[in-house]
Order: sequence, then C-alpha cells, then structure tokens
Amino acid sequence: MQGKHIIAVGHAALDYVYRIDAFPSSPTKLRALDHVASGGGMAANAAAAIARLGGHVSLWARIGDDASGGMIRHQLREAGVGISHVRACTGLPSATAAVIVDRRGERLVISEDDHEFPLAADWLPVTEVEAASVVLSDLTWLEGTVAAFTAARAHAVPTVLDVDLNSGQLLKRVIGLADYAIFSAPALKAFVGGGSEEERLAHVVRLGVRHAGVTLGERGYHWAAANGEHGRQAAFPVEVIDTTGAGDAFHGAFAWAIAQGWNDRESARVAAAVSAMSCTGLGARGALPTREQLQKFLA
Repeated sequence: MQGKHIIAVGHAALDYVYRIDAFPSSPTKLRALDHVASGGGMAANAAAAIARLGGHVSLWARIGDDASGGMIRHQLREAGVGISHVRACTGLPSATAAVIVDRRGERLVISEDDHEFPLAADWLPVTEVEAASVVLSDLTWLEGTVAAFTAARAHAVPTVLDVDLNSGQLLKRVIGLADYAIFSAPALKAFVGGGSEEERLAHVVRLGVRHAGVTLGERGYHWAAANGEHGRQAAFPVEVIDTTGAGDAFHGAFAWAIAQGWNDRESARVAAAVSAMSCTGLGARGALPTREQLQKFLA
C-alpha cells in the first residue's frame, strides 16, 4: 500500500455483464459470448481502481442486506477495498444492473437502485477524514458527501467530485466544498448550459473549485484550473472490449494521482491511461491495472 488513506463515498452495486456479437434489430433470444458477475457502482469502482494501483482506500456506502449485498462485499474485499463502513440496510435490496455489451464495446445498461436507503450519515466516522489524503464522491449520497467533504475542508484534505447526469441540484449543494470537479460531457452541459467547453469549464472554476474537467470518451479529457493552467489529455488507443466503468476508473485513478502529490497534467495523463486500460476487459473491474502495468503502458 502506498500513501495515506483515500476515502470514496457513494454507490456500490452488482453488475451482471453479458457480451454479445451485436444488438438485434427486434426482440429475440441470444447466446452470450462471455459473461461475468462484476462489482459495480461509481464510487465502488473508483475505489477498486485505487486499490489495484496500490492505494489504501475505503468505501463509505449503503447496500442491502440481501444476497447481492453479500456479493458486493465479497468483490470489494477481493479488490482490496476497505469495507468497514459499507452498511447493509435491513430489509432493503442492493443495487444491481444488467449490462449488455457488443463486440464494439457499445453498451445497454439496465439498472435498479433502491430509493429507500436511509439518508442519514451520522454514523460515518468523519474523524478519519483528517488523516486522509483525498476524499472522492460520486454524488449519489448527498448526506454522506456533505459530511465527508465538510470534514475534508476543515482539515485541508483535497476532495474530488465525479459529476454525472442528474447531479445538477445535488452539485449546487456541495460545489463549495469541492476542489476537483470532473464532469461527464452531458453533465457539464446540463449544469452550465450554453457556451463553449472552455467557457463552461471557466464557469465551474469561478464557482470556487481548484480544477474543473470534462471526460470526452474518445476525445480524451479537457480541464482548466484556478491558477490559470489548462490542458487537453488525449485518449489512449486500446482494443476496446467493454467501456463499463471507464469513467469510474478515471476518477479513481485521478484521486490516486492527487494523493501521490502529482500535478493536474500528470494526474490527467494517469487517469486517462487507467481508464483506457480498464476498457480492455469485461466488466468494470476486469482489466484495472496495477501500478507496474500502468508504468509499462505509459512507457
């Protein structure tokens, strides 16, 4: 394990991933080329990416007390993620998803999340944040994010936000506590509205963040910082098997790089590489690289 503790707050799920040759033009029966039951959830996948790189990481999340919850815990343990503060909520089902992937890596995702998880975050050990190097959130649990980010701000611990669609109203409540805000392209457009990419990123920076960025798939990563620096990181070409979790891998690797003390440009390069490498296997965690594999890839 390397560096101080990283804390990831948010979503944990179980994905059932099936690879097919091509999507049919009408409803029918298909035989999968391959399949896997894979750990899922944005924060959980980011935590798995950090652990695979050698980071010391814990997940703060809510799951159900069902069989799927048991599998979620097992896969997190296998990935090397700390799960002492993954709480099983009595009588509730865990989040699951069916992911259908074709030979080109295109996906159909059908997910089901339980909307009755208790919102309170008063059970979280926020005193542990003081000793952390980074706190990451996917914004799926607002109360947990606010609790962790408030403690992080009090102790000058950097915070990283993974901002996806439907996070706009939540983001307005935590943007003042965020240091790094990394958006998907649709989420950035929905949050800011008009203007060019550069103008949208500049708007987010003016809200007080240290770094605003947007992941653009094959077009790479575009970012701007409060100190006036900005850049574009190209996507790394790989043979894509499955893009499930690529964004989660990006956020996890970015947080890990920040914990190493690397600058924005270096962190973006590392995150783009880990994200690309994650697309070369089936499921969100099947091809996450070790630090040694990452170094070889970048060399």
